[in-house]
Amino acid sequence: MVQVTARLPDELGAELDAAAAQLSRCRADIIRQAIEFYLDDIEDLRFGVAALKDPADPVLDWSEVRDAFLATD
Repeated sequence: MVQVTARLPDELGAELDAAAAQLSRCRADIIRQAIEFYLDDIEDLRFGVAALKDPADPVLDWSEVRDAFLATD
């Protein structure tokens, strides 16, 4: 397991302590989970950007999508 050391502004440290107390977890658990969520979000964003840059991916007209969605009612 890798150990990481980081310095946080006082306000962020206080928020971290409050979250840890509210969830009955230690700081390390909160930080670990926050990093996991962040890395998952970054991966999702990479996939989204790749899809937007893919010329084979069709561009959908919002009004057509909306009309088709509302017509399925």
